[in-house]
Amino acid sequence: MTKILAFLTITLSVFSSYSQIDPNKVGTTQKFDEVLTYITRMYVDTVNNDQLTDAAIVAMLEKLDPHSTYITKEEVAEANSSINGSFVGIGIRFQILKDTLMVVATIPGGPSEKLGIMPGDKITKIENENVAGIGLKNGQVKERLLGELGTKVKIEILRKRAKKPLDFVITRDNIPINSVDAHYMVTPETGYIKLNSFSRSTVDEIQKSLIDLKAQGMKNLIFDLQGNGGGLLDAAQKVADEFLSGDKLIVYSEGRAQPRNNLKAGKKGLWEDGKLIVLTDEYSASASEIVSGAIQDWDRGMIIGRRSYGKGLVQRPIDLTDGSQMRLTIARYYTPTGRWIQKPYDDLEAYKKDLTQRYLNGEFSNVDSIKLPDSLKFQTMITKRTVYGGGGIMPDLFVPIDTSGVTDYYRDLVQGGHLNSYSLDFVDKQRDKLMLTYPTFDSYLKGFSMDKKFMDAFFDYVSNEDKELIFNAEEYKTSEALIKLRLKAVLAQDIWGYDEFYQVYNDSNEIIQRAVKALENKEYEKANLN
Repeated sequence: MTKILAFLTITLSVFSSYSQIDPNKVGTTQKFDEVLTYITRMYVDTVNNDQLTDAAIVAMLEKLDPHSTYITKEEVAEANSSINGSFVGIGIRFQILKDTLMVVATIPGGPSEKLGIMPGDKITKIENENVAGIGLKNGQVKERLLGELGTKVKIEILRKRAKKPLDFVITRDNIPINSVDAHYMVTPETGYIKLNSFSRSTVDEIQKSLIDLKAQGMKNLIFDLQGNGGGLLDAAQKVADEFLSGDKLIVYSEGRAQPRNNLKAGKKGLWEDGKLIVLTDEYSASASEIVSGAIQDWDRGMIIGRRSYGKGLVQRPIDLTDGSQMRLTIARYYTPTGRWIQKPYDDLEAYKKDLTQRYLNGEFSNVDSIKLPDSLKFQTMITKRTVYGGGGIMPDLFVPIDTSGVTDYYRDLVQGGHLNSYSLDFVDKQRDKLMLTYPTFDSYLKGFSMDKKFMDAFFDYVSNEDKELIFNAEEYKTSEALIKLRLKAVLAQDIWGYDEFYQVYNDSNEIIQRAVKALENKEYEKANLN
């Protein structure tokens, strides 16, 4: 067995006998060879050398930092899909409902849409293999529908009002993974963009969103990075360049083997002058912190929300010879003022529990609970406002987390998937009536309400699906508004898409609502921004 480890540039070999090891050769790589050879020859049970090598690599990387990782060759394609902004498939969004594989939506411009596959279609066979009523899992669906570019897959579909099953032969193609979840006008003058990651397609998506919103009269932009765990450094630079003028420094990085690298703004961006609010929370990390840090350091806009995650390390993907991949930390990155926002990671267990500890410390509900030393103080580039390094980006305007409507019953409904499954079932049965009653999303947004009859049907559905989830009248009373809002949002998503989901659901997002208020009550102007 031979496996090349690129980061050590050594070859590990399984020897037929210990005599093949040179006793005069010394060093850590020789020690690894010896241990692997002894295990192979003498261990009480048969061992899998590939698994042992993978485990050794994982253990090595864990000794470095929390973000140097190893990806097996089986996981590489999926791991890279979000970074590349696409994957190879047939172009559907699906859900398994009552052991039936159902098409929720087709990807615009994808091969399934082009062939006429429709939302509500039920896939019963893939390559003549029955997939209905067999306990199919999401991973098994992906195994059957994903594949090599240009290859074909045959599916059989049951469609309402069709007299017999329909057969389709679909040619797999590159399917985009959108990093912009939604963009729309929150008010007549305020646009909103929700970004979920930073991929190769992100800047194009952002530009299209900005152009569309500007055409609708946008004067203020709310840029939502809540929950955005990051992505490509290059994408972060390009996104920030849409907001920063001239040749302003956006971020710089350097490491032991990496000289300082300055990334600057370099072109005329599409939103360099209008009011800008960036939203962050405790899950906004990496590339999200690069953008929000640059915006804050240059006094370009207001950061609203909660302290971000605190990841200031840069990883480089390194392909290994067997098809696996290592993402190795090669540098630290710094915001324009010189802030390194990485939280401490000398104690790995404490690092993993950091967000939980923040919650227990009261940081999510009270800004005074956040303690940062004076040694981490920096001043912004233009107005010399105080900002902090170490442990993420501190927002200019803190928004406490709102859990007033969250109960155990609400969590059980959401985490059990009951809102999603009921919505899919309801829309599948009522799609024609819904579209006739609400021909536009605006008519749905203003006119659709959930009366007692609707909610009783929902609770009957849940009780039939999950006998262990007992209706809790007291907790429902507490969570009623939130349950109805989320259910209305999921219904909108199943009828139209993600844009419409967020237009409904964002009414419950306290950070977004606070941003709108900051614009309305002139807090933005009072913040002394450039």
